[in-house]
Amino acid sequence: MKVALLGPVAWRTPPRHYGPWELVTSLLAEGLVTRGVDVTLFATLDSHTTGTLAGVCATGYAETPDVDGRISEALHVAYALSRSGEFDLVHNHLDWLPLAFGRHCQAPLLTTIHGFSGPAILPAYRAAAHSHFVSISDADRSPELSYAATIHHGVDLRTLPFSPVGGDSLVVFGRVHPDKGTAEAIEIARRAGRRLVICGIIQDPRYFEAEVQPHLDGDRVTYLGSVGPSERANVLGSSAALLHPIAFAEPFGLSVVEAMACGTPDAGGDRRGRHGLRRRRRGGGHARGRACRRARPRRRAGNRGAPLQRGADGGRLPHALPTVVSSLSKSASRQVAIRVPTSENP
Repeated sequence: MKVALLGPVAWRTPPRHYGPWELVTSLLAEGLVTRGVDVTLFATLDSHTTGTLAGVCATGYAETPDVDGRISEALHVAYALSRSGEFDLVHNHLDWLPLAFGRHCQAPLLTTIHGFSGPAILPAYRAAAHSHFVSISDADRSPELSYAATIHHGVDLRTLPFSPVGGDSLVVFGRVHPDKGTAEAIEIARRAGRRLVICGIIQDPRYFEAEVQPHLDGDRVTYLGSVGPSERANVLGSSAALLHPIAFAEPFGLSVVEAMACGTPDAGGDRRGRHGLRRRRRGGGHARGRACRRARPRRRAGNRGAPLQRGADGGRLPHALPTVVSSLSKSASRQVAIRVPTSENP
């Protein structure tokens, strides 16, 4: 079977540091290749894959200041769809834009929806009768669309070793933006009497300068920048807990999954698409709702430095399997198996 993965071109695939869509697309590509699928990854030309790499964009537009992202994405989609007749399936990971030109796709089209930026983009999805949709969590489904399946993101457990010890500091992992609650995380850590490590790209410079930077002292609050794959497990695994006080309905929450894989519990609210990970876990766990609020202790000496429970048995995520081959390839196989029309199954 020949599959085209139409990936994003904001960052390299897999990303050097930030790029969640690029990371998921890369993991899926490698999982499919492991299963013997003939994969062509449409991504930036500096991307890495064990499959076949194709594209027209030399580098990611987010990494090249003088490049217009709209032009990059339009040229990228046009090139991929012009070759779509070579494949048995085109799997879109590039949001709504390929759907606008989906009638030019000469193979069955499957779109994984990595989240909606807002209701204004829904018309592109409603009009895309030629594409099947996959959600990344049940919580992120739109009632206006029909879905073939919900398939959670996979992770590569080889890069996220379990840490039974952890550390004393709290960590916040993700974009520095009001939606991610970076300033709230600083206040939570202050009330808890714990150090805080902040990791992520600065997506809102004004917010960073006004709400985050004044608190950075290199001791109680530290900013490490955007942490790449080689450092991610060490930062997450050496923390007492992941703070995730988001202010929007997050589609999935990949950093939560990664933290749990390392055995680090997550303290966050209910506004996320991670409900399927709430139970049956043996590694890191969740504190949610009222439990989350109780995880933000008042300033009492007895609360300072109190130990936070970690998985003690080397446990992993509820849906993750022992190796990346098994976890990713099973997810990949489900993606490919979703109603691909054939001569026997029109």
